[in-house]
Amino acid sequence: MPHLTSATAGTASTNLRTGFGIPGYAHPLVAPGEWGTLTRPGTPLHWVVLNVAEGPGSRPDPHCLEAVGRLRQAGVRVLGHLDITYGARAGGELISDAQRYLDWYRVGGFLLHRCPTERATLPEVRRAVTGLRALLDDPHIVLGHGTHPYPGYAENADQLVTFSGSWSDYRWSQVAEWTADYAPERFCHFVHGVPRGHLDEALRIARWQGASTIYFTDRTDRGGRTDPWETMPGYWDDIVSRIGTGVSE
Repeated sequence: MPHLTSATAGTASTNLRTGFGIPGYAHPLVAPGEWGTLTRPGTPLHWVVLNVAEGPGSRPDPHCLEAVGRLRQAGVRVLGHLDITYGARAGGELISDAQRYLDWYRVGGFLLHRCPTERATLPEVRRAVTGLRALLDDPHIVLGHGTHPYPGYAENADQLVTFSGSWSDYRWSQVAEWTADYAPERFCHFVHGVPRGHLDEALRIARWQGASTIYFTDRTDRGGRTDPWETMPGYWDDIVSRIGTGVSE
C-alpha cells in the first residue's frame, strides 16, 4: 500500500461517492462502442472529456455531435479538452478553443490538460480559469496536473488531477498532506496498467488518498508510444459493478 503523509486523508476517505472521470476516448468513429457504453443507465459517471483533435477541431464534427448529444440526453456532463502546455499556451487561443467547444458541443466545463504545478505559474492559470468561467454559467473546471501541484491551485478549480500514470507508480504513491484540507470530491486519479486482480487494491488506494473521481484501465502506454485512455478497459463491467456496490475497506 502507498505511504500516506496524512492520517487525516485516510480517515476522511472511507465513504466516498466514487465515480468515473473519462480522460477522453478515441474519436467516436474509431471507438463507437466506448462512447455508446457510457450512456448505459446506472454507470457512475462524474464527467466525460471530449477531445476532437487536441482541442475542438476546426469545424463541428458530426460523429462527436452525435456522441455528445446522447451523453447530454443521459444527463452526463461533458468537458472540453484544452491543452495549456504547462502555461505556455496563449490565453486568447485558449478562450477561442473554449468558445468553439461551447458553440458546437455545448460542453459543461473544461479539462485543462498539461496544467503546470509551480507556485510561479499559479497567477497565469488563475487568469485562464477566470476567463473560462466568464464564458459559461457555473462551468466545471478540472486542472489536469497529473501530480500534486502547489496547494493554491485547489482554490481555482472544481477538481485537480493529482495522479496520472502507471499502476507500478500508483501503488507506491504518496498523497500530499495539504489535500486533507479538502473534500475527496476535489481530486481525480487516472491510472493505467492496472491488472484485473489488483482492482480492489487500486480502489482502496484512491479512497485512502482521498480521490473520489477515478479512471483505472488495464491498457498501457507502451513506453509512451500509445494513449492508454483511448479505449475502454477490458474489465469495464467489473469495475462498474464494484464501484456501484462499493468496496469494503
